[in-house]
Amino acid sequence: MPFDARSFPGPADESRAGAGRRPVAIWLLAVAAMILVMIALGGATRLTGSGLSIMEWAPLSGALPPTSQAEWQRLYDLYRTIPQYQLVNAGFGLDGFKQIFWLEWVHRLWGRLIGLAFIVPLIWFWVRGLLPAGLGRRLVMLFVLGGLQGAVGWFMVASGFEADRTAVSPYRLVIHLALAFALLAAVLWTAFGVLRPLPDPVPGGRGVRRAVLGTLALAGITMLAGGFVAGLRAGLTYNTFPLMDGSIVPAGYASLSPWWLNAFENIGAVQFNHRLLATLTLLGGLAVAVLARGAEAAGGARGAAWLFAGAVLVQYALGIATLLLVVPVPLGTLHQTVAALVLSAGLFALHRLRGARA
Repeated sequence: MPFDARSFPGPADESRAGAGRRPVAIWLLAVAAMILVMIALGGATRLTGSGLSIMEWAPLSGALPPTSQAEWQRLYDLYRTIPQYQLVNAGFGLDGFKQIFWLEWVHRLWGRLIGLAFIVPLIWFWVRGLLPAGLGRRLVMLFVLGGLQGAVGWFMVASGFEADRTAVSPYRLVIHLALAFALLAAVLWTAFGVLRPLPDPVPGGRGVRRAVLGTLALAGITMLAGGFVAGLRAGLTYNTFPLMDGSIVPAGYASLSPWWLNAFENIGAVQFNHRLLATLTLLGGLAVAVLARGAEAAGGARGAAWLFAGAVLVQYALGIATLLLVVPVPLGTLHQTVAALVLSAGLFALHRLRGARA
């Protein structure tokens, strides 16, 4: 959602709004950083199987951890009723349960803290009249969207309680992940617009901007494809690169019927698609780096484009390492976190290249 400088107050209020512009931008960037940490926590929660350890959705009372042995036992007894315990963690005891419980509890607590870090300063800035005109409505919408993310998170977790599952639904996982990335993107873009409402001229930057836009779109699709890889645990198979069991395209790529199910439920096809999209994104990043050399990029636009290209390269290398090492938890968590950094760097470059449109 582009930020329109024309929505700022008129001359009579310009000094007041201008005084608040930088603090508002810093606040939004801090919220974006918290969302990025939340994405990292989500990756660790998924990789450790911790997400199903809390079987109750209590937005208010759930902010407090268990305080008695009886409460711990009650929650553990609830967990022992689901397939994940019976088929994966049977017999790991109350101490083992506490280990996965605490990670999921911190994940949910961090979501609550993001909500507080957003709504309290929002009210303060609004009451003091420091928000640019028209921005308040957008920020309220973002707060509502953040609340919706909590509900979507529970919708995802609840799918893991079904009789035939030991993990959450890949489809619901991708929805939850996509909404997290969308929130991060919206908060960042708004912060960039508040901080730099007017674009810098970027002579010769049209080609760079198109390349950044195309590569960022590819990166977004690759991230969603990665959600299906995570949901199906497809990274635990075909742990060679660049070939998959000695072939470019794995055997059984189109074995499911109807054919479109292969893109979402066929482990080999899902991993191959993710590899292909990641490689196309890498080529796009290299194109961005080459094109940025020839642009007269003002205001740090060239550096922003190179930062984006570098982030894409790092993420590609990290993805290969994660695959070859069969998805260790620290590396898998880092891979998801760097995906959010790729998105952030792409948006930063795109915003700095706004002046290339003219």
